[in-house]
Amino acid sequence: MSANAQTLARPYARAAFELARADGVLADWSQRLLFSATIAEDERVAAYLAHPGLSQAEQVQLLLPEGDTPDGVYGRFLATLAENRRLPLLSQVAAQYELLRADAERVVKASVLSAVALEPSQMETLKAALRRRLGREVELRNEIDPSVIGGAVIDAGDVVIDGSVRGRLAKLHGALTH
Repeated sequence: MSANAQTLARPYARAAFELARADGVLADWSQRLLFSATIAEDERVAAYLAHPGLSQAEQVQLLLPEGDTPDGVYGRFLATLAENRRLPLLSQVAAQYELLRADAERVVKASVLSAVALEPSQMETLKAALRRRLGREVELRNEIDPSVIGGAVIDAGDVVIDGSVRGRLAKLHGALTH
């Protein structure tokens, strides 16, 4: 995601967050934004959305989740994006919205990179330790990368803990070459 796209998407993410928070429907907006962003990211849909013969109302209708209407709050939000030619930024808007939501709900989204899948008990132990260290609820996902060799790399936004064999080898290599 380019810095320019992030900058352009930020005010729309904030606006979406404020609209959702005012109505107490943060999770609903997460689902709506994810749906619309997923549709808009499809290459064929993106090309169709860019077609000059497609009206803004048709663009909005294409991206609306089932049950939403163009004259509803979410439909009007999409209409604003369409009017300002920002529909291609939907995935960035959704990502930034999720960061705002996580911060408001005091949740940290973290990942643990390991060579093999961790057992559920290991995930719970890591989650509890991160919860104590960060003072927030933690949503933890496990990513697999055999190049880690052993151990794990935990990424919780501002906190990165590299306890991997690969990381230790890199530190040793750096110490030996300098």
